[in-house]
Amino acid sequence: MNITQIDEAFDRRLESARHNPVVQGFFSLLSRAGEFSMIWHAVIWIRAIGSTDRAKDAVIFSLLLGAESLIVNQGLKRVFRRQRPTTNGDTRFNVRTPVTSSFPSGHSSSAFFAAVTLASLVPPSWAVLFFVLAVLVALSRVMVRLHHLSDIIGGACVGAALGLLALPVIG
Repeated sequence: MNITQIDEAFDRRLESARHNPVVQGFFSLLSRAGEFSMIWHAVIWIRAIGSTDRAKDAVIFSLLLGAESLIVNQGLKRVFRRQRPTTNGDTRFNVRTPVTSSFPSGHSSSAFFAAVTLASLVPPSWAVLFFVLAVLVALSRVMVRLHHLSDIIGGACVGAALGLLALPVIG
């Protein structure tokens, strides 16, 4: 089985769940929360409330997350230029259809970048929540049919690697 066949098989397995209105709402929300890394900026800035040190962490985090986005969306995606599973998105989901190529997933990359870097700033119990949220945001992109499974896996690997590289700057 090649990557395309694996992507297509995974997509077919999700199809029955895509008809459920609760699933549609949940994954639309997760996908939209990942737009422009809003969820991750919100987490770090809420954490910063009332602390100068945490506000400094938030500024550094937001700048690094912006750099990660540039590397993925203006760099890697231009190299790979992979077609998305749908050209105009799936009308069952209330999400924006990006104009960039499919590989790697920017939502997935930023989610795992955020999970790795945020995990270095919080107790382990919170870190687990960030990784669970990262997986859900990444999976949302396959569920809403804007990415292939291999796109989100590639994005997760890129984001985690960039997050590890950023750790010396974060804290």
